[in-house]
Formats: sequence, C-alpha cells, structure tokens
Amino acid sequence: MIEFTSVAKTYPGGSVAVRNFTLTVPSHRTVALVGSSGSGKTTLLRMVNRMVEPSSGRVLIDGEDVRARDAVALRRSIGYVLQAGGLLPHRTVLDNVATVLRLNGTRRAQARIRATELMQRVGLDPALSERYPAELSGGQQQRVGVARALAPDPNILLMDEPFGAVDPIVRRELQDELLRLQADLGKTIVFVTHDVDEAFRLGDEVVVLHDHGVIAQQGSPAEILAAPANGFVADFIGADRAERTLHEKIVEGRSIVLDGHGRPVGVMAP
Repeated sequence: MIEFTSVAKTYPGGSVAVRNFTLTVPSHRTVALVGSSGSGKTTLLRMVNRMVEPSSGRVLIDGEDVRARDAVALRRSIGYVLQAGGLLPHRTVLDNVATVLRLNGTRRAQARIRATELMQRVGLDPALSERYPAELSGGQQQRVGVARALAPDPNILLMDEPFGAVDPIVRRELQDELLRLQADLGKTIVFVTHDVDEAFRLGDEVVVLHDHGVIAQQGSPAEILAAPANGFVADFIGADRAERTLHEKIVEGRSIVLDGHGRPVGVMAP
C-alpha cells in the first residue's frame, strides 16, 4: 500500500507543482493519475521512489516513510517504466532487462536466464535478445522497459506515460499486455497518463487531477463516468462526447450498441 499524506512540492523560485495531496493506493490494484500538463501527476509519481522529495508531507509504503529508506535501494526495489523506455543504448536488449538484477548482485548467467523469461512474459521474441534498442520498434522498446521494471519482482510498479510515444494500434496492444500481466502478477501500480480513455481502461481507480495536484474526483471509471463531480471533470472526461453517449438498437434480432453519431461500436452479449 502507498499512502500520500498532505504532500506538497514547491521548487526553488517558488513554482508550486503540488499542494496538499492525500491519497491511498491499495495493494495489488492499479490507480491511474490522469491530468493535463501542470497537474503534478509525474511529480507525485516520482515522490514514491524519491526521485522527487516532497517539500512537506509524507509518502509511506506499507506504513514506512520512504525517507527512512536508502534512496538507491528504494529505487532498485520499485519497478519504473518511462515514456521513452529509458533504455541504455549501448547495451543489448537482454542486458537492459537484466540491469537491475545485476545491480542487485545477481550473477550474470542467472540474470540473463531471468531476463529471457521476462522477455517471453511481455511478448518479446527471445531472438531479439542480442539486438540494441535502436534496432527495435517503439512498441518493442516499451516492452523491454516493462520487462526490465519487472525483473527484480517488485511489489510496486510506477508507470509514467509509458505508452504515450507509440501509435494507437501499438498502444492498444501494450495496454492489453499490461492488463494481462496485472491479472497474472497482481502488482501495486501507479499509472500516470494524460489520456482519460487509457486511465479508464487500465485503472481500477482513477484520480482526475486539477492544477497542482488538486484532486477533482477519484473513483472507479464507472463512478466517474456515471456522475462527474463538477464541470471540470465532465469536460475533461468528455462526458458529452458522442463516443460516451451510447444507446441500443435492435438489428436483425441482435442488440447493437451505437454511439451518439449512430455508429455501431459493439454487440450486447446475450
């Protein structure tokens, strides 16, 4: 469990990134922080692994203040996936995946066996193991980043707009992969995105952020869609968009779901 307790962050010069943010992230659940630029979502994420230190307040993991932990040891115990992958360009795919294992003292042969297993788990062909990041597609690079984050079997996985740099088809595939992995592994995931549809698809709970980390609304995707807390949330999630206003129509004895433009988007299950 991750707890943010009245955390705030003001940078030198007086720029306020976050003010008075409180949230509990339950164990084995995915919580999506969604907001536009300036909402403080990445700052909050990086407070968990101490890449950003709060100006006030506390961040706790299973009741322990993260500031009581050695920062390097803490970061190596938490999986972290970046938008651009953050891969080491001079290392092969296999060695990138094995990076944290080696830093934690795992022998090279054992680390490479574990890395190969993880490549397969995230849908990467082991034949890619001796290639370098520049030889991979964007989607493959992101899968390598996820495999590397999972290598030390962390309880917590931090994901900072991990699929934002790939095309929509690959993005959907990576979302599907994450849903499958989470169903298998049950990690505690904090997922940062500016895409509300992605947040609704991946998050067990979604936190919609206003400027400076102010929580506009939090709840399940269904709760937020059913009852936006205010005009800001309704506008942000596109509550009035045609894609959100679905209705049924019977066609040849089947119940078809149409969007607000009258376009078919699915079939109701019997």
